[in-house]
Amino acid sequence: MSIKHLSLLAAVSAVSAAALLSACGSMAPMVSMKPMFTQDGLPDAVKVPAGNKVTLETVGVGEITYECRDRANAPGMAEWVFVGPHAVLSDRSGRQVGKYHGPPATWEALDGSRVTATQLAVAPAGTGNLPLQLVKVNPATGMGAMTGVTHIQRVALKGGVAPASECSPATRGKKEIVKYQADYIFWKAA
Repeated sequence: MSIKHLSLLAAVSAVSAAALLSACGSMAPMVSMKPMFTQDGLPDAVKVPAGNKVTLETVGVGEITYECRDRANAPGMAEWVFVGPHAVLSDRSGRQVGKYHGPPATWEALDGSRVTATQLAVAPAGTGNLPLQLVKVNPATGMGAMTGVTHIQRVALKGGVAPASECSPATRGKKEIVKYQADYIFWKAA
């Protein structure tokens, strides 16, 4: 091949490559489809019964207040007692969709609908973490995102256990706040 032919071939290749890159750049980006929450790997005790489906997945980030109080039926002894939670609930994209607070434990959507629940089961979630939890939901107050929710699971826990600091009769009444994070998975009848 002559130098003229090689130059022409190189020019044609460059134009073709540029056209191909331009076409690829104008294509819509692929949307990553994250699968819905799955109960695989959870202990049976905290699995939602068949006949329900996930309606909302949230990440709760917040804190739990503990208070040093007299230990029940143990005069002269004290222990850290769970006082209540407060967390912001966000969807998987990070947008706030509600809050969690108590007592009583209450999950509230930004639309004003809210639910309370009764604990059905817990299971260990690792050292330093609150346990996994399954609750059965009471009928919602208000119409909105919480209407029809049957169960809530607390999974993917980080932190939240009672403080390791001293709790004794001398420190009775002292309060401490502990940070935590958990996924709250909301289920409705299928």
